[in-house]
Amino acid sequence: MKNRVFMGGVITILFLGLIQLIPVTQSNPAVIKEVDAPPHIQSILKRACYDCHSHETVWPWYSQVAPASWLLAWDVQEGREELNFSIWNQYVSKKKDKKLKEIAEEIDEGDMPPWFYLPLHPEAQLSSQDKHQLREWALHEAHHPNNDRGAFER
Repeated sequence: MKNRVFMGGVITILFLGLIQLIPVTQSNPAVIKEVDAPPHIQSILKRACYDCHSHETVWPWYSQVAPASWLLAWDVQEGREELNFSIWNQYVSKKKDKKLKEIAEEIDEGDMPPWFYLPLHPEAQLSSQDKHQLREWALHEAHHPNNDRGAFER
């Protein structure tokens, strides 16, 4: 029995060592045209959203260790494909409106940031005031794109 446990441990350690050799791409491409939001909204977005939804991802130490590296790279890739604040101004107006309405919907449903992200990133937790401000900003921008932004400034 002791030999089986020992061999199982050796195989597990070898496996974990070998998977470290599988490369994963973790990149932060250049920011092209970032979202133009009031400073208080920009602050919330950077704190709670940018790690997955921009080219300004902060890759923590565990993002270099497989299999966590695979999961994190995949999550960021999926997040950027869904919504990327670093290329926001490349979106056409119709797409921006859709994304803004989706932001408000995600806030209403409590889906962002995801529950599994928060234990390691407590700073990303959105207060009820953060949620209200983000939601109001998103809905305002969806209904008044670029022509009445000053009315939302603080």
